[in-house]
Amino acid sequence: MVSRRVFTAGVAASIAGSAFLGKTTAAGAAAPYGGPNVVIVRFGGGVRRAETISEDTAYAPYLRHRLRQRGLLIPDMRIAQLDGVETSHAEGTINILTGRYLSYRDRNSGALEDRLEPTRPTLFEYFQAAFAMAPHEALLINGEDRPQEEYLVTGSPGHKGAVIRSEMLSLHRFKLHKNSRILAEGTAGEEALARARAELDQLTALRPEDAPAAQSPEIERFWDTWRADYGDTGLVNPRGDRLLTELAVRAMRQLRPRLMMVNYQDTDYVHWGNASHYTRAIAIIDQGLERLVETADSDPFYRGNTVFVVVPDCGRDANSLMDVPFQHHFNSRSAHEIWALFAGPGIVKGKVLDKSIDQSAVAATVAAAMGFTAHEAEGDAIAEAFT
Repeated sequence: MVSRRVFTAGVAASIAGSAFLGKTTAAGAAAPYGGPNVVIVRFGGGVRRAETISEDTAYAPYLRHRLRQRGLLIPDMRIAQLDGVETSHAEGTINILTGRYLSYRDRNSGALEDRLEPTRPTLFEYFQAAFAMAPHEALLINGEDRPQEEYLVTGSPGHKGAVIRSEMLSLHRFKLHKNSRILAEGTAGEEALARARAELDQLTALRPEDAPAAQSPEIERFWDTWRADYGDTGLVNPRGDRLLTELAVRAMRQLRPRLMMVNYQDTDYVHWGNASHYTRAIAIIDQGLERLVETADSDPFYRGNTVFVVVPDCGRDANSLMDVPFQHHFNSRSAHEIWALFAGPGIVKGKVLDKSIDQSAVAATVAAAMGFTAHEAEGDAIAEAFT
């Protein structure tokens, strides 16, 4: 493990400064993007192979029996067991986006515990630096119960993430939009205006100083449409991971993202002590995944031109001696054992890879599929994924 870290650190140092060269036209402007769309599905909250891809015990029938026939299944993907590498959700997400371990810093602001952010380029940054893209064409969709991850798309001072980033769709961002609109309209009663001001101040206080104060005009229009359909109460729109599916589908129809990551998470509710929270959440994610693929298949913009990448943020234990047997915070071997699935144009179909692959290879493989290089990723692109 140590020798690998030393080697990859040396490689990273040798390419420092070249991460954002990008592709340019003869006139020097960034070239338009002509490659496939990519949807990364974080099968999140920490899941075991047994309940997701096992032939006999999986609660994800669409993933296990249908989608895998359209691509490459990697049943033995692993998160490297290195000093300081944790098996958790924000860490796993940054691993996927950067192709590196420990490529983040803690920006704890009290209300957001374990608030991490990348300190190396993410796939969103590589993508937008390499091609002429509007901000809303790179999207990250986040769950309402993971506020720690709201600003994963914004890098630390001096890092490109502060300028070149993805846009975020989440209830957190909708509430910022909604309360700003309520105050601007000024037609609500005094109590409603006071509540809107208090909530807006509370949410704004969580924003890093170097984060943009507003989202792009396209995203603001997206939220206007969402508000017109679901109102202000929060009692009408879907919740949990069903919310993420709805946001993602509407984004595909209204915003046309070329690179999108959906951070499913509800399997983590198993910490409440009921195993059915975990298995039911796997089924809900599986249903959401099916809907995303069906949306792509039915839309000429995405049909035949979209690669789906499905990968967990981390694994999970099954310790019968614990009050809550499904855990992932003990850094055990099983918490490092995950899997991945790649499906779409240019990807081999109906193949199961019979060797172990490191999670850091995901970023490099996505970059290769989209036609750019994740220069600072530690992993290599998975050659067996491509036709």
